[in-house]
Amino acid sequence: MTATTDLVTPTPMAENLPLRERPADVVFLVIFSLFIVTCVISDSVEGLGLPQVANSTNLLVQWNYTYSSTFDPLYQAHPLWLRFISGTSAFVYLPFYVVLIVSLVKGFNWIQLYAVIYATMIISLTGIPIFGVEFFGAPGERTPNPAGFLAYNGPYVLFPLLLLIRMRKPLPFTRKF
Repeated sequence: MTATTDLVTPTPMAENLPLRERPADVVFLVIFSLFIVTCVISDSVEGLGLPQVANSTNLLVQWNYTYSSTFDPLYQAHPLWLRFISGTSAFVYLPFYVVLIVSLVKGFNWIQLYAVIYATMIISLTGIPIFGVEFFGAPGERTPNPAGFLAYNGPYVLFPLLLLIRMRKPLPFTRKF
């Protein structure tokens, strides 16, 4: 018996599908691009602790006031813990969204672990406490408009959950979903 018969032939690595063949990733591109915009408009305002008042000279604060006065009294109350969550979104998740978008376009499979970490963080550290207070918290912090609140905020838990499912197996860009 020769030494060459004992060698295992390596299996070739599967090739990534082009983006046009990964429609779910195109949806993720659009959604996470929008998340960048909302991080700047909304999360940075809360993360920096700017008061949510109608007569502010800051346009972003005015937009946030319009939203919070209608749908989100918790956001308007701005407890310190919510400032930390919003600051994390504005200053940690936002750069991740940029890297995720590039990875989706280029098919960088190494983003998988970071996407799983992000999705787990945002669902557990953002979704659970905020949704919990908005629906089950003190009367002054609960949303007066659950449907409107969910329309604005549901995607921030739904799409990370879908991303978590998308990244469930190795080499995510070698398959459609």
